[in-house]
Amino acid sequence: MVLKLEDYKNDARGCVRCSNCKFIEHVWIKSDRFAKQCPMNVRYAFKAYSATGLMHMALALIDGRLDYTPKFLDAVYKCNLCGACDVRCKRWLSLEVLSVIETLRAKCVEVGKGPMLEHKVMAENVTKSKNRYGAPHDNRFKWMPKDIRPAQKADIVYFVGCTTAYTQPELAKATVKLLTSSNSQFMVLDGDEWCCGNRLYSTGQVDLAKEMAEHNIKAIENSGAKTVIASCAQCYKTLKVDYPKLFDKSTEDMGFAVLHVTEYIDQLVKSGTFKFKNNVPMKVTYHDPCHLGRLSEPWYHWQGEHKEGGISEPAKRWRCGDEGVYEPPRDILKNIPGIELVEMERSRDNAWCCGAGGGVDLAFKDLALWTAGERLEEAKATGAEAIVSCCPSCKEILKRAAQERKERLKVYDITEIMLQAI
Repeated sequence: MVLKLEDYKNDARGCVRCSNCKFIEHVWIKSDRFAKQCPMNVRYAFKAYSATGLMHMALALIDGRLDYTPKFLDAVYKCNLCGACDVRCKRWLSLEVLSVIETLRAKCVEVGKGPMLEHKVMAENVTKSKNRYGAPHDNRFKWMPKDIRPAQKADIVYFVGCTTAYTQPELAKATVKLLTSSNSQFMVLDGDEWCCGNRLYSTGQVDLAKEMAEHNIKAIENSGAKTVIASCAQCYKTLKVDYPKLFDKSTEDMGFAVLHVTEYIDQLVKSGTFKFKNNVPMKVTYHDPCHLGRLSEPWYHWQGEHKEGGISEPAKRWRCGDEGVYEPPRDILKNIPGIELVEMERSRDNAWCCGAGGGVDLAFKDLALWTAGERLEEAKATGAEAIVSCCPSCKEILKRAAQERKERLKVYDITEIMLQAI
């Protein structure tokens, strides 16, 4: 069950306007140029376009001092929901900043004021075709290579996701080739796989997101699989975090484990059963997807009361961003012959969002491309010739920004690099 906005009144009231949510962890700041972490606040500067502003607007809405004006909705939906403000606040005040913003959007939908028009179109596509693009549902696995035949029954099921299946099938092909090369038996859900619901949940359309979750959970349970592998970071986070959240469970109580393909391959590499043999001579920098990094920590179900000052009764286990998937992708890159890995100033839980999260890429394309452009500038500052990520949405927006800016920097998904290496 997702809590209502009113349940987070003490969290909203607890914001002291310290602005720590706008900057990366202070001890990691290396330059003024790459010290900030909230895309919409850097882009628009006004306090309304920041976690602080959204917390105070949420409080004003609860107290009846604010209405759903176009400017209010503009600020609410220009947030990427990247979670940077949330993990930073939990180092200082232990406030549920991200939950306030998520429930603020759900409230907008509940009263018929949200989401944005583009988000409604996306929801109509999901309702009609079970994918956010409105493409024929029967085409979801049309990309499958003819020489690869998933098992009828296996302990592993590969959850492909809408973006990977319909707009970047090369990543889906790379993933199944990697699994096949590792001698891993895996199956797919075929027509039983529906949209994971990430964009639905993040835009406040919780009821439809829950419908997708119920169907996919049942399909996974019926398959008998014990492990779900995702190559899309957004699908990964949704399956691992949002699904248990929607049904009052903890991640560990779902009955199946969720692994990103980098976690799975990294385990095989470290056990000595999988090796990268081909030389891939390239200097790369790694971009941490928000959904694979700070947003991917296991969900811990908690029921109680949020009190003033960030106090919860009973005591709550906080998700502070440090349990995200940071090392497996980096360890994989370091194990590929010829790869030289260099880090950007903002990395791991301090990473700058690519711009594609929270539905911003659908409703505010200029903001999404600007955010991606900022990440490209940071990548270029490392001297890398390519930026590598682990999410089709990250690759899509970064590549589009690079093309519009006529950048020579190459953009890859890590599955493509791994495929080259085998």
